[in-house]
Amino acid sequence: MQTFSLAERPDLLDAFWSIPGDWPTFMLQDPISDRAYEAAVEGFPQLHLVVMDGDVAVARLHAVPLAASIDSLPPRGWDWALQRAEWLVAKGGPPDLSTVSLIEARVAPDRRGEGLSGPLLVEARRRYAELGCRDLFGPVRPTRKALEPRSGADEYARRVRDDGLPQDPWLRVHARLGGKVVEVAPLSMTIPGTLAQWREWTGLPFDVEGAVEVPGALAPVHVDIANDHAVYVEPNVWVHHDLRASAS
Repeated sequence: MQTFSLAERPDLLDAFWSIPGDWPTFMLQDPISDRAYEAAVEGFPQLHLVVMDGDVAVARLHAVPLAASIDSLPPRGWDWALQRAEWLVAKGGPPDLSTVSLIEARVAPDRRGEGLSGPLLVEARRRYAELGCRDLFGPVRPTRKALEPRSGADEYARRVRDDGLPQDPWLRVHARLGGKVVEVAPLSMTIPGTLAQWREWTGLPFDVEGAVEVPGALAPVHVDIANDHAVYVEPNVWVHHDLRASAS
């Protein structure tokens, strides 16, 4: 298997997009992501990686420049990073790559369990360090948080096993590679919709006022029947990778 950036191999753009995901339908309705995701890929091809097994794309990784520091990470996380990337693309000019944010690492569903995510993150760290990145962040979506949506995000993110590594599997992958949990991004992704839209996205009745648990959601969806809308606000976890050692 080989990993390429889209700057190296622009001909792999279709292969990059071909990798299917398995997020719940409602997760694909984020208005910021819907508008800015493609612009970020086109604007920063050097930060977008695709893993090829022969002629088949098996994994990909998205990242964007991030104008923030460890002391000023935005609470909006994913949405803020993508919105900022969209603005940088519109502005034009060479981006400052000293600080970069991961957006998504995706492995094809039929290749899960092969240990591809860790090596992909290792390769991203190496490549971004060569591009001048010193601080790599990520508004990480902890994979098992959806099993307990009413648990506090910060408390969940701080849980560790007996060996000191995070309890959550995806946070644990980052930790094994030197990533440090910094803080929660409590407003990382906001997905609004009418009650009819939420019924279509989830198959649930949405006929109860207040906090409603939805399969795949990391926190309950807030339902307002009188005003015919529901809003999902997803918390993510800011993780920091110091790439100074990688650069040297």
